[in-house]
Amino acid sequence: MLSGFPFRTNHLGSRMSRPLAQAPDPARFYEKPAAAWIRATRPELGDGSDLELVRVGLAAGMRLQRFKRSQVLPRVRSILGILHGLSPSSLLDIGSGRGAFLWPLLETFPTLDVTAIDASPVRAEQLRAVASGGVSTLRAHPMDAASLAFEDRSFDVVTALEVLEHVPDFASAVREIARVARRFVLVTVPSRPDDNPEHLHLLDTATLQSAFMAAGALRVSFESILNHRIVTVRLP
Repeated sequence: MLSGFPFRTNHLGSRMSRPLAQAPDPARFYEKPAAAWIRATRPELGDGSDLELVRVGLAAGMRLQRFKRSQVLPRVRSILGILHGLSPSSLLDIGSGRGAFLWPLLETFPTLDVTAIDASPVRAEQLRAVASGGVSTLRAHPMDAASLAFEDRSFDVVTALEVLEHVPDFASAVREIARVARRFVLVTVPSRPDDNPEHLHLLDTATLQSAFMAAGALRVSFESILNHRIVTVRLP
């Protein structure tokens, strides 16, 4: 018996080498933010093209799962389509979290000035590292959606995907979101009950329309997609 040598047996009973596990494909990651994260947090790994740096980071055992490409969620794809029609000049993304919307957004609109906020200081700091590592169109801050430290009408468009259901005082968050937006607000929320213990509200269309109209909206429209509501708010 050969100690320490992996093998398997074929259908004829003979031994043959067991294939080694394949290394992750660097092309399956959002290269630009992943490479920026590596530059900011592991500068000793050097530099090169984004794809080369992601390859080096993976080989060094870095955990880059948050940057991994997966099928874009239908609600994210819908919001990106709406943004194409709006052609925003600046955008505030509220509750950017691990980047499920942010990474496709940055890739789809590579020259758009994006400010990302998250209530978690840890996640906000991770987003700041991506910005400092080479994503020059991105800025990030730790911030509560119900108390935004921005001037009125600071951003052409504000997005808040899967956020309002988490905010204890969602009406205050709606007022703040509408206050800092110039033209449009785009929101997604669940449309059916689920078992997520962090979801504090199930926001129906009447509640959302009332809250945004009270915050000064000119028009509020809705569409449904796979157990979620997409809300488009037009400001005066």
